[in-house]
Amino acid sequence: MPPPIPLVGIIGKTNVGKSTFFSALTLLPAKIENRPFVTIEPNVGIGYIRKRCVHVELGLPGCNPRNSLCIKGNRFIPVKLMDVAGLIKGAHKGRGLGNKFMDDLRQADVLLLVVDMAGSTNEEGMPVKPGSYDPIEEIESIIYEVNEWFFSVIRRNWERLARYLDTLPKDEMITALTKRVSGLSIRREHVIRALKESDLEGKKPSTWSEDDLRSFTYKLREVSKPIVIVANKMDISEAQDNLRHVKNMVRDVPIIPVSSLYELALRRASKSGLIEYIPGDDSFKIVDEGKLTSKQKQALELIRDFMRKFKGTGVQQALNYAIFNVLKMIVVYPVEDQRKLTDHDGNVLPDAYLVREGTTALDLAYMVHTELGKGFLYAILARDERRVGSSYVLRDGDIVKIVSAMARH
Repeated sequence: MPPPIPLVGIIGKTNVGKSTFFSALTLLPAKIENRPFVTIEPNVGIGYIRKRCVHVELGLPGCNPRNSLCIKGNRFIPVKLMDVAGLIKGAHKGRGLGNKFMDDLRQADVLLLVVDMAGSTNEEGMPVKPGSYDPIEEIESIIYEVNEWFFSVIRRNWERLARYLDTLPKDEMITALTKRVSGLSIRREHVIRALKESDLEGKKPSTWSEDDLRSFTYKLREVSKPIVIVANKMDISEAQDNLRHVKNMVRDVPIIPVSSLYELALRRASKSGLIEYIPGDDSFKIVDEGKLTSKQKQALELIRDFMRKFKGTGVQQALNYAIFNVLKMIVVYPVEDQRKLTDHDGNVLPDAYLVREGTTALDLAYMVHTELGKGFLYAILARDERRVGSSYVLRDGDIVKIVSAMARH
């Protein structure tokens, strides 16, 4: 079966522009209103990460994408997005339905924390004068709520579990602990890393203090659901001073400057045929100035100035950063004919698979089809027709044919 599509959770306070950010990435109609709890059920949609298509590098005239899109040489590969309702202080204790909202995030692989960098909403998510609220407080508050929610989930029945873990050899203990937290989409390597980084590797779980358990669970959240800060509302002047301040204070979480409002405007204008714009570009082209009102022209000029300064609106860049830099995923292209780079129907480079760094040729075989994995013989790297074995670690941009004793006919 194909690789699982990564799930990106979009979190933040009310009124920071989460729904606008989500709509810009998906163009699905989300309720964009100025009041708390507009989003009660999570909005789920498909966004696309952007990658230069390998057909351009190879000098081919084009490709025939099946599981993705190719727009002017850029491959857009789907990822799942989930926008949960705005979080407020005390959410981990259930305030404002916080527990329900955070439970929606159990399967997320990475979290995009949308922050009002202009400081124009207070801690309750109510509008205030730009610059009057410190975004640092917002960042610390939301991260604390997510960490404490994680802690509350793992804390349940911990004493009994800890006594059981004490009886197991180290390897089995890690397996049992991973099973206990698997509902949070946590993998074995996350548990190992969290134990090591919280200095609890050799300590019996039943002897852990409350602080030890909290340290472990915070670290586990950090490695299993890393956070990228989306510094939104950068089109408001106060946001730029705040960004400098936040970057000086917050050094352990990546920060991407963004204007969701401008990105949404561009995508809508592009959909209406008023401009030519590919998400992630640092500019756009007006198709016919005569079709624009003077107000639209003025708005587009403001957006153009912003894009010159920030090299785009930041929305596509934030999603790309989360997938490629934080989750460390790569793109590979399975084919059936390594010379023509096609599937059995003659489609050129039909599939672009988003896989984790460290994925092997054998892993890929199972992703394409279980039977291919079971009968795996070797793989052929199409660029140089080189044969590789099952343990070959895939590289970004690899085009791979799987040769199997159980190949489909």
